[in-house]
Amino acid sequence: MALIIKRLCKLILYLTKIITMKKNVIILIITVLSLNLWTCNNEEIITDSGAKLEFSVDTIVFDTIFSTIGSATKHLKVYNRHDQKIEISRVRLAKETQNFRLNINGMPVNSAQEIEIAANDSLYIFVEITIDPNQQNMPLLVQDSIVFETNGNMQDIDLVAWGQDAHFIDDEVIPTQTWDNEKPFLIYNSMLVPANNTLTIRAGTQLHFHRYSRLYVEGTLIVEGTTDEPVVFQGDRLEYPYWDVPGQWTGIYLMNGSKHNNIDNAVIKNAIIGIQADTLADVNVPTLTLSNTRIEHCSYAGIYAQGSTIKGYNVLVDDCAELLLALTLGGNYEFYNSTFGNFWRHTIRQGASVVLNNYYIDVNENVQLRALENAYFGNCIVYGNNKNEIAFNFHESTTSNFKFENCILRLDPEEDVSNTEQYLNCIINPTFRFKAPYEPEYDYTPDTLSVAKDAAMMEIINANFEKLHTDLYGNSRLSDDGADIGAVERYTSRLLRLARSLQKP
Repeated sequence: MALIIKRLCKLILYLTKIITMKKNVIILIITVLSLNLWTCNNEEIITDSGAKLEFSVDTIVFDTIFSTIGSATKHLKVYNRHDQKIEISRVRLAKETQNFRLNINGMPVNSAQEIEIAANDSLYIFVEITIDPNQQNMPLLVQDSIVFETNGNMQDIDLVAWGQDAHFIDDEVIPTQTWDNEKPFLIYNSMLVPANNTLTIRAGTQLHFHRYSRLYVEGTLIVEGTTDEPVVFQGDRLEYPYWDVPGQWTGIYLMNGSKHNNIDNAVIKNAIIGIQADTLADVNVPTLTLSNTRIEHCSYAGIYAQGSTIKGYNVLVDDCAELLLALTLGGNYEFYNSTFGNFWRHTIRQGASVVLNNYYIDVNENVQLRALENAYFGNCIVYGNNKNEIAFNFHESTTSNFKFENCILRLDPEEDVSNTEQYLNCIINPTFRFKAPYEPEYDYTPDTLSVAKDAAMMEIINANFEKLHTDLYGNSRLSDDGADIGAVERYTSRLLRLARSLQKP
């Protein structure tokens, strides 16, 4: 009995200690919460007129924006660098126009009052703009500012944008007509040049395509650019981050039956497929003559041909996610002094940049043969950052005629190049460099010590002298010791720099 009582006393003592400890913990928690609550309730708002806000930038600038087209969203960060809360009495747009739009602290409003920022904290303000049409051919300057009123202080952040009026084409059929460079053309929801009609585009004209829009050509497209004033096809977002973003519009589609298209001195960029050329029944009738043209930054392919007929002179195709040039479903093709260079770095590119093909498999799993009557490359460069940049997908039961003459090629080392009917006087897998093929330059001029320098076959140039006596940028091929292989001569002239500058907004 005495033992039981003794153990019971120990248990009671133990429980008493636990209860005491819990009470102490509870008291401690209550004390801490009370202190925190007291501290929060007693954090005063700073009212000193010397206490000002700080900002992440002092000016928000929007590049050229088309009238009625909204801009990208930009943001401003507002800092309270003080050890006490600060209250913004009012934040607002100075002019309170409908051009600029704000989102203040998560609310889509252009004015707000009594906004508190905790000590050493910040808030975001987001800004967008839409330009009103003004029927002016030159860009206009639109300005406003965000005004902050704090402790009697007035602080502001400048807002600056350039707007551009344009011809608007919205899901339209375009009969025979000529477009000039008076002001840009903005295409919504695509456009069509119907059969037996011709759209002629004069030098310096700018065409901008809204997302997923396309230029369909059932008839004929004539592009008359010049070295100094190329015709430019691109998306409608002109802010700096977008100038080399691929896939902004769908591309130019030369439809089944379209013929006698001629594109000279053009820049085609930021599309899904730069030019898609569909089947023409007679391979002896030209689908497209392409000269002095650059196609780049495509999310799928630069040129995608399907049983068509194309001649290319001084063509540069570069920086595409999958293909630079696809010659599929047979056809008839010739490319002279052209460069196909692919150093795409945004995603992993597995396949070759140039593909030749002479058949397809239909929906019933039947093989449909389409003869590749001719695929000729003279004085051309096919190069990139993959080990093999040319792929052949041929069916033995039909024609697969191709020839690379005096070209620089990056090929599978196991590819048989002994047939002189297919490979004549070519340089295979050399150590080869362009001047600066990566962003932001995308300069495909051969490097100083390049094997392309002075190595072009003059017989090829002389046979096509009217097209090839100058390079892509209008520089003479006859001014030094010899012409270069590829679309670009190695010059650093003023004209070359000017031509390249025209490619970037």
